[in-house]
Amino acid sequence: MVNFASIATVLIICVLLAITGIKILREYERAVIFRLGRLVRARGPGITYVIPLVEKMMRVDLRTITMDVPAQDIITRDNVSIKVSAVLYFRVVDPNRAITEVENYLFAASQLAQVTLRSTCGQGLLDEILAEREKLNAELQKILDSQTEPWGIKVVLVELKNIDLPQEMQRAMAKQAEAERERRAKVIHAEGEFQASQKLADAAEIIARQPAALHLRFLQSLVEVSSENNSTLVLPVPIDLLRRFLG
Repeated sequence: MVNFASIATVLIICVLLAITGIKILREYERAVIFRLGRLVRARGPGITYVIPLVEKMMRVDLRTITMDVPAQDIITRDNVSIKVSAVLYFRVVDPNRAITEVENYLFAASQLAQVTLRSTCGQGLLDEILAEREKLNAELQKILDSQTEPWGIKVVLVELKNIDLPQEMQRAMAKQAEAERERRAKVIHAEGEFQASQKLADAAEIIARQPAALHLRFLQSLVEVSSENNSTLVLPVPIDLLRRFLG
């Protein structure tokens, strides 16, 4: 009787242990299997069986991972201290290498992104970082993708998120922008005066060739003045009428 109970207990344990080897993997998951310490082919998705006590499974997510790169203190090539943060998009393309080539690919990708962000931004001028963000994003993506390729990771996109400038630099840039706007306003005003003077010169040449045009302009001015409710009316007298008296 005792032997039968022991056998039944052992069988139940074996059945439960065998059931625990059944694993279900989602469509975006893969299972990296180690059999007695040796790597075997990745499995999934769907139902797979892991031999208890013989095989060990590690799940790997194949979806694109979004990772924030913390703000880094950077000194640009023109000796300006700024803080730059970014966001990193990457995904695992080879689950086996992502597990065997690096201890923790998430932590490794984060540290590599921070170091690359500091070194790349530190080689550029402040104006280049502010004006050529797309070019800088492409350069960061190329560097990170080449360095994470041995880990079975594909860097999809890198985007600079925030660029924080010191208060002194912000005030200086605001003054520079204000001065630039004033310069443009003065240039536009000068161009307008120049064009107006050209038109006046052309009109003077036409009036000089056709004296009657001056009288027509005089009559038009009278019509414009009389159309308003003015208590005083000033009538200019042509100098030609006064020449005989002045002589």
